[in-house]
Amino acid sequence: MMARYRFIYQFGLTMLAYLLSVVVSSQLLTTPHGAFLSIAVALLPVPFLCLMATAVVRQLRRMDELGQRIQLEALGLAFVGSALITFSYGFLETAGFPRLSMFYVWPLMGSMWALGCVLGVRRYR
Repeated sequence: MMARYRFIYQFGLTMLAYLLSVVVSSQLLTTPHGAFLSIAVALLPVPFLCLMATAVVRQLRRMDELGQRIQLEALGLAFVGSALITFSYGFLETAGFPRLSMFYVWPLMGSMWALGCVLGVRRYR
């Protein structure tokens, strides 16, 4: 139980730092900078994403076999489902649909991962 709270704390703290870095980066990019500085400012949130990923992987390693299996199946669903949806939409873009930002991919994957977790927990109850 303590590991779960540690994960929530680590993930929440890094998510907060990530959100703050996105706001700061967005504000700083409204003023012109040199190319190198603009790239560095644009990538400011990435280290916090890496910290979040590290927290998630650590939590996955702490889980028992059933929890890991549920997560594996959920991630598999998220991977395959996201690939099908994004490729399908990519083909629709060639037919005139508006181009979407890559920023839509992670929310799609995260939503499908959450759905997979719900289905996995229900399946192994």
